[in-house]
Amino acid sequence: MTSLLPKSVIITDDTMREGLQIESADIPVSEKLRLLDALGETGAKTISIGSFAHPKWTPQMACIDEIAEKFVPKPGIRYTAAIFNAKGFERASQHPKLNMGGGPQRFGCHVELCDSFARRNYNRTQAEQIASIDGTVKRAREAGAEFGSVALGNPWGSNFEGPYTHQQRMDLMTLMVDKWHDGGLKVNRVSFIEAMGWNTPLVVKETIVAIKDKWPEITDIHCHMHNTRGVTIASYYEALQLGAREFDTCLGGMGGCPYCGNGRAAGHVPTEDFVDLCHELGIETGYNLEKLIEAVAIAEEVVGHALWGHISKAGPRPRGDEVYPIDMPFVETLDEAAHFRKGSGVYEHQMSPWKAGDALTR
Repeated sequence: MTSLLPKSVIITDDTMREGLQIESADIPVSEKLRLLDALGETGAKTISIGSFAHPKWTPQMACIDEIAEKFVPKPGIRYTAAIFNAKGFERASQHPKLNMGGGPQRFGCHVELCDSFARRNYNRTQAEQIASIDGTVKRAREAGAEFGSVALGNPWGSNFEGPYTHQQRMDLMTLMVDKWHDGGLKVNRVSFIEAMGWNTPLVVKETIVAIKDKWPEITDIHCHMHNTRGVTIASYYEALQLGAREFDTCLGGMGGCPYCGNGRAAGHVPTEDFVDLCHELGIETGYNLEKLIEAVAIAEEVVGHALWGHISKAGPRPRGDEVYPIDMPFVETLDEAAHFRKGSGVYEHQMSPWKAGDALTR
């Protein structure tokens, strides 16, 4: 299949929800607000401020109402939150600064290929998820929707059940799409919602190619894949080449899942790294990379430990007036490597390996 690199992409940074929900529950609201404010300077168009989850299961989100009340929205940004039930919707509706609509209503169904994960994460069986599709299709038809969307949960493998075959993926996909077709609606969007990090570029390509070949009506591809085993930015690149335009990321690779057995190790692709890749490919993101890097620095202060991105540590590729001086001193530590944003003072104490006019002696 021919490469279809898009002209622009929608990168949703999910730091405030996915990122902070796996961090300490003791982070003060004031610090979370500082991070939210920094995110608002990055060029993000939509920001989730967190989730209206039950504090028993997600104590990190116990302060969500206070955040929703106190944050100062920035012009041009749609602020949302994750909602999982009627109680959450009721709580969110009390905060007028949140925009839980924001465009045409999208109707979709989500089924886990892993029944074990469905039970652990959603307290529902795979069979129950499948049984709910008919109701979703009915509501979409009654609302006058033209299309539906489907989401495959953990389609490539499970920490509890092992790898899945291509046939298993396509069988579940067929089941969901057929239910929409039986209801008189086409499907124009597929999401890959993967918490356990079994993705590789090969299986991502195989899956997307097969889906696009079988259902040409599916034109929109959304990728929410955890970077548990370090290859997800390569999988995202593969998806980009096949026309995917919607991606979820977190500052510095934050994120994780308490239900999948990997905790914080199930982080995300760092937003700043993926934005840098897209810019190098000539793809518009709407983000300001310099502001993103500053937001990562604030995020590290807020969570109290180093994060896992690369661009935030080494900086973007230096060009023009930004190339490094040839006689700059040694750079060894991460603090010294941050000279691209902190200035040359961070490495002035180091020896210089070369000076103009000196003979090489090593």
